[in-house]
Amino acid sequence: MLMAANDYSLLSPDLMLDAIESVGLRVDSGLLELNSYENRVFQLQDEEKRRYVVKFYRPQRWTDEQIQEEHDFSLELVDAEIDIVAPMVFEGESLFHHQGYRFAIFPSVGGRPVEVDNFDALESVGHTLGRVHQVAAQRDFIHRPKISIAEFVEQPKQILQQGIFIPRHLENSFFDAYSQLELSVKKHYEGNHSLIRLHGDLHAGNILWRDKSTLVDFDDCRQGPAVQDLWMMLHGERHEQMMQLEVILEAYEEFHQFDTKQLALIEPLRAMRMMNYMGWIARRWQDPAFQRHFAWFTEGRYWQQQITTMTEQVGYMEQTPLSLVPLY
Repeated sequence: MLMAANDYSLLSPDLMLDAIESVGLRVDSGLLELNSYENRVFQLQDEEKRRYVVKFYRPQRWTDEQIQEEHDFSLELVDAEIDIVAPMVFEGESLFHHQGYRFAIFPSVGGRPVEVDNFDALESVGHTLGRVHQVAAQRDFIHRPKISIAEFVEQPKQILQQGIFIPRHLENSFFDAYSQLELSVKKHYEGNHSLIRLHGDLHAGNILWRDKSTLVDFDDCRQGPAVQDLWMMLHGERHEQMMQLEVILEAYEEFHQFDTKQLALIEPLRAMRMMNYMGWIARRWQDPAFQRHFAWFTEGRYWQQQITTMTEQVGYMEQTPLSLVPLY
């Protein structure tokens, strides 16, 4: 059965319970929905009071081969005794199918999102990420995509041009600002960068902290420059970001060497994430969950703010890149 990209209409509680029990888990609780827009994710408890998380993958987003490659990467990291959450394996399998939906089961791990102003936590993140990249650099993904301008910049622009999201009186200003940012991204990002397997979406919400850091949710893993897994941890003024970066990289480089020339990619990657985010919401707009949670997406004030933000980002990319050594 081929599901539409936004079709979760048949994903009823009974179907989900049947799917979970098909792998041998007996559910002894309700299904508590967790915060996830892209997939459908629920926490549950079995008859022995053990907690799990089940993820039902969005139809047509990834191929089976791409999902399995995500799983294999996660399991490879677990085998290396790195603190990440990987899918559970039942009878040699981690990816399962049930009535047209694909799903996986994960252990439920406690913790809170890491605090970026906690230097002990940042040091732990650096250690964990250095070990992840040490393993990640040993081989490439075959099926997962690369971080590319085509996917993160050009495709979102096409989707937004074809949609009806931007108020007509702002369209020219918006696409002028978008095109300027696109040119700047191409100027600063294109080139030969060393690419490795990445987590891909390593913001604070995907790092659990409880005396140590644990990485979760490898759903966006792909090939890209190592700095992609670092820059989202940097916040505040420039001097604060430099301190955070120094703490992370000092711990990181105990396990894997970091090419400091990649620091020049931080602002282009930030711009690409910004542009891809707008395209992501537009692409998913027919999903009722997106219209419910992102109702502001069709409001003029949102698009006016994006014009301002994109214009500012062009300026940031022309500034001297972040460095580990203060410039005097």
